[in-house]
Formats: sequence, C-alpha cells, structure tokens
Amino acid sequence: MSENILLVWALLLFVAVVAGKLAYRFGAPALLLFLGVGMVFGLKFINFQSFEITQFIGMVALCIILFSGGMDTKFSAIKPILAPGVALATAGVAITAFVTGGFIYWFSSWVGLALSFPVALLLASTMASTDSASVFSILRTKKQGLKQHLRPMLELESGSNDPMAYMLTILMVSVVTASSEAESSGDSILKFAVQMVVGSGLGYGIGRLAVLTINRINIKNNVSLYSVLLLAFVFFSFSFTTLVWGNGYLAVYITGLVVGNHKLAHRGNLVSFFDGFTWLAQIIMFLTIGLLVNSDELMHPEVLLLGGAVGVFLILVARPLAVFVCMLPFRKFSGRARLFISWVGLRGAVPIIFATYPIVAGVENGRLIFNVVFMVTLISLCVQGTTVSGMANWLGLAFEEKEPLFKVGIPDSIKSNFSEIEVTEAMLSKGNTLRDIDIADNTLVVMIFRRGEYFVPRGNTGLAVADRLLVVSDREEAELQRMYDELGITEVMKLQ
Repeated sequence: MSENILLVWALLLFVAVVAGKLAYRFGAPALLLFLGVGMVFGLKFINFQSFEITQFIGMVALCIILFSGGMDTKFSAIKPILAPGVALATAGVAITAFVTGGFIYWFSSWVGLALSFPVALLLASTMASTDSASVFSILRTKKQGLKQHLRPMLELESGSNDPMAYMLTILMVSVVTASSEAESSGDSILKFAVQMVVGSGLGYGIGRLAVLTINRINIKNNVSLYSVLLLAFVFFSFSFTTLVWGNGYLAVYITGLVVGNHKLAHRGNLVSFFDGFTWLAQIIMFLTIGLLVNSDELMHPEVLLLGGAVGVFLILVARPLAVFVCMLPFRKFSGRARLFISWVGLRGAVPIIFATYPIVAGVENGRLIFNVVFMVTLISLCVQGTTVSGMANWLGLAFEEKEPLFKVGIPDSIKSNFSEIEVTEAMLSKGNTLRDIDIADNTLVVMIFRRGEYFVPRGNTGLAVADRLLVVSDREEAELQRMYDELGITEVMKLQ
C-alpha cells in the first residue's frame, strides 16, 4: 500500500514539473498548472477529502515559502517602500475584506442565496490577502524588472499580509459559530497588535540566533547539515512564536529577512537548498489543494455565480479601492504604479487554506465558502496571473532585467567586492587592451565573457564593446563605483 502511495506522488510530482515547464513556455503561472494537475488526479484517480491534512501541509509549505521569500529580499530594496508595503499588508487587507463582504452580502441576497453579513464577511476575510506563493513565483519567474521599487513592495506586501487575513478569518469563524470564545472588536484589535509585535520581535530574535549559530557552529565535515539546521530554525520560529501568542507566519518571514541580510556561512549551499525546497513545497501544496476539490460542486450554479461575481469584484473594485486608499499618503508613486499594484492582487493557496477553517469549525456554509474561494482563485490566476508581464509593459513600468553571467558562489567571509560590468565605448577611449584601462590598485579582471565563451584575460587581451567582465576588488564599494563612473561604465551588477 505504501509503495502505491509513493508511486502516485512520484507521478504527481513528475507531471507537475512537466506542467510547470509548459506553463513557463506559454506564459501561464506554473502554480495554476500544479493546481490543475491535482484536480485531474483528484477527479480520475484519487479520493482525497481531508481538510485537516490540507491545513497542515499548507502550514508547513507556507513556512518554507515565506522564509525563502524573506531570505531572498534585500532590506536595502524594501527600506524605501516599507511604509506603503505595511499599509497595504494591514489596512489594505481590512478594507478589501469589508468592501468585499458588503458586496457578497448584497449580491447573495439579490440572487437568492441570502448569506448573513457575518458569513459574507467570513468569506471575504479568507480572500482578503494576496498570496505570497503566487506573487513570489510569478514575479521571480518572469525575470522582469519593475520601476518605482514595485517588485520589492509587492513581495513585502504578499509576504506580510497573511497575519491580518488570518486574524479576520479566525475572528469571523468564532462569530459565525457563536463560539463562547468570540471576542469583542476591542479584544480582537488588541490580540492582533500583540500577535504582530510578538511575531516581529521573535522573528527578528530567532533570525539573529540562526545567523549566530550557523556562523559559529562547526559541522564542516558535512556542510549539508547547515541546511538541516536552518530548516529547524524555520519551523522553530513558526511554532514557538505561535505558542507564545505571536503570529508565526509573520515571524517566519522576518526570520528569513534577517538571515538573508546578514553575513552567513555557506550561503550558496543554503540558498540552493531552499530554492529547491520552496518549489517542492509549492508543488505539494497546490497539488494537495487540487486533490481536495470536488469538481462537481464547482459546477453548481450558486458557486459559479457567486464565485464569478466576487472574482470580478475583487479584481476591478475591491483591490483597486484598497490600494488607492492606502497609497494616498505616498505621493512618489505614479498613477500607473498604483494601477499595477492593484492588478497584482493575486489570490492563490493562502485563501484556499484559510477557507478550510470554516469547514473544520463546522460552519453551516463551509463547503460553499471553500468552493467559492477556489473559484475566485482560479479566476485570479487565469486573469491576473497570466497578464502580470503584459500589464507592466502596457503601463510602461517594465524594463529588461539582466541576469549575471558569472554564477559565482562567494562565501560571506570573503571581504572582496565581486562585480560584473559591461564594456562601453567610453571605457576603451585610451585603448582596447586590458592594460590600457585605468583600473585602481587591488582590482583585477579575472574573467571575460564574449559571444558565449568564458576565458581568463592577460594584460594584452583585447576588449570589445559589450564584453562582460568579472571584476574582483578589495576597494570599498563607493570607491569602486567612482572608478566605474570615471570609466563610463553604466552596466554594473554586484555579485555579493
């Protein structure tokens, strides 16, 4: 029996990876294909209906995804957009939930479903946050640069807005079920503030502890164990923070942010491990969700009608309204940037995971809530997920983001600056050999890339415009940049 289960999951993973490759070729979100694979297998081969197991898998996967997203985010990139990102992650989620809840209450009465306002608000709360897995996956797979610091802000929002949606969902579940533990609005606000403060504080503290431990502990006889150790810190950050009344999801994201922005031993190995493990977590989470869905229930008229109407309302009204209200104090963002932020309000696995809570809690309309959320997610991924790149181009916010050609794994213990530069006409004004270039002391060109080939240069090596050079220097970063400016070099990529 166990061999059969392993065989099925091996086939699922294989098909999902192939589907992801096809999705990239045709411009569709890979996660949408993973979801589709799960739905097909669930319809034809596997009968899986455990919402509790799905919650657990979603929790584990989100820990990995949020930590990896934080680890890949440079604080220098999010610092300029910290305030608007936090505003969208808190007030933006609340506005989205209440506006959408009002629409669901009105629309359900209009079509004869007559959902109560608490149930309508519960349904809206599960969908109020953007999905970190979808946003991280789509923005990073596209390899597309975005102006006005939009990419780090969208990643910051999606990585930190789950706590607000989670709090609203849990609060409304207790209200709808008339739980004796139902809280007043004042108690809920206080609990949310405590969760945010505790989650932020412990996330930062555990992140610093993880960095200190990995840098000090000596297990060089088996460097793979550093990845296992860091993974233990990820799960510890979530579970311990949750146990002491903090928000575990926020803590995990901040732990990743701290780890990613400090000097870290064996960074290359750790980044490679978490890149692969994050994709595995995303695939398993979306496959599991796809297996859970009952395709027949999705075709019920009330699900199609309500899901379609809510999906369109979220995309065209609720999300733009929340974005424009939250961004009012921040004048540096253009109207086009605000429109793009509104469009990248992707729903994905997180809303579906949150939609399992009403079912587990025994809410009367739990299955309807789950199916509507799933339908809205499909609409969001199909409509918004497939047009992110096109919308950025149409609004004039995209630019070509060059990938470094020199994939150099540089230990954080090395103090030298590694840069990749592109040769320009101005750089060759005094001659076209390497010895003719006025390079500062303690600075070396160690490799050249030209027309698909890499080679090590000598002093008499001729240079050509558009050559890419790998430069190593012991000079300070600011001093090195001044040298590049004097040489007329405009394409500089820092590799460390």
